[in-house]
Amino acid sequence: MAELLTKTSLVSSWHGDTQHHHNPRVSVVPKSYSFGYGLKRFPSLKMKSQVLRSSTLSSDFHGKKLVFRVNRSSSPDRVNSQLRPSIVSQMTGRIGKVQKWWEKGIQPNMREVTSAEDLVNSLLNAGDKLVIVDFFSPGCGGCKALHPKICQLAEMNPDIQFLQVNYEDHRSMCYSLNVHVLPFFRFYRGAEGRLCQFSCTNATIKKFRDALAKHTPERCSLEPTKGLEEKELLALAANKELNFTYTPKPKPKPKPVQPAAPSLNPLRLPSFIAKSDVSKDRTLATSGR
Repeated sequence: MAELLTKTSLVSSWHGDTQHHHNPRVSVVPKSYSFGYGLKRFPSLKMKSQVLRSSTLSSDFHGKKLVFRVNRSSSPDRVNSQLRPSIVSQMTGRIGKVQKWWEKGIQPNMREVTSAEDLVNSLLNAGDKLVIVDFFSPGCGGCKALHPKICQLAEMNPDIQFLQVNYEDHRSMCYSLNVHVLPFFRFYRGAEGRLCQFSCTNATIKKFRDALAKHTPERCSLEPTKGLEEKELLALAANKELNFTYTPKPKPKPKPVQPAAPSLNPLRLPSFIAKSDVSKDRTLATSGR
């Protein structure tokens, strides 16, 4: 083993003198050198021997210098910093394109309610237009199955306003409006206020179509729009979880009742005259007997 090492040092010095450009970072291994001695004792030498054998078979090594070049200009951190913004932008772009099921097929006359005040103002500003309030929940299977048909009906009736109320986002408001079943619908129009309310599913869509056909014809009213009922507005205002204020309308004062004037019948005599005449007739009748 010692002899082999000495030969290796001699060969390396000889090759170093013959080369014009000297590189200190060079490892020299002769072609005839073998790591077979003491492989069991030095397992790392066995791996080196296998690497050298594969390199000698596939390359023109022949005892030449091995030069390893490392590109230190682009570090892993720098590469990651360059790739990270593009990857994040692609991921956010893909996530942003994913639509929720209640956002698919939305028509221009369909809109989601953001608050209790938004619902009240939307009903009051609708005038004589028919307004349908759709109460749904993202986890409601019946609501999800019925949504495409509601979008089709909204497309067929562009003059009708559809308001969507997410039960999960406005649970407290739905509780104040006594909405406890989903999907649930309410129809409103102008001065008439609430026309009807019901719950239906994909199997009972006929109930929705019948109500739509009944209340779709246009109507004109000279009275102001009613919207929600007075008790519902008071319930919303009393709910501390909602940022909604409402001032009750002053009740009209009752008119004072005037006493009715006594009516005199000209055909009848006063009561005291009638009584005196009756008493005279009785006295005459008794004296004649």
